Amino acid sequence: MRCPFCSHGETQVVETRDSEEGDSIRRRRRCSGCDKRFTTYERAEIELPAIVKRDGRRTDYERAKLKGSMAVALRKRPVSAEALETAIEHIEAKLRQSGDKEVVSTQLGELVMKELRKLDKVAYVRFASVYRSFDDVSEFVAAIKESGKRG
Repeated sequence: MRCPFCSHGETQVVETRDSEEGDSIRRRRRCSGCDKRFTTYERAEIELPAIVKRDGRRTDYERAKLKGSMAVALRKRPVSAEALETAIEHIEAKLRQSGDKEVVSTQLGELVMKELRKLDKVAYVRFASVYRSFDDVSEFVAAIKESGKRG
């Protein structure tokens, strides 16, 4: 594994842990060149379902895109990168468990909102406001009230 900081070709595994779900391995590594530490995640490559957009287009599931949209909702919120990774793992596990070859984007959006509601209520409302295209304040109020419900 190359170091993401200096591109040195040798890194040493310092710590290895299984994820809570047992479907991935988290490794802390140290670069032999620059001595910086970084984390890698190892998971089995299992095809996730294609995403069917609202307009009918089909696209491949993209973890980076999901992570990016969740990160925008979580910006400047007290949620760790590890908590975000765990939430994404929960979403992917549910997609895999569905056994479907395709999933409509609204179903994926609901999974994201469920995980965000557990992580941070403000992030949940931020995501919901964009995802559901709120038109007025009453829709914000309804989302805030919904964020307080158990999910």
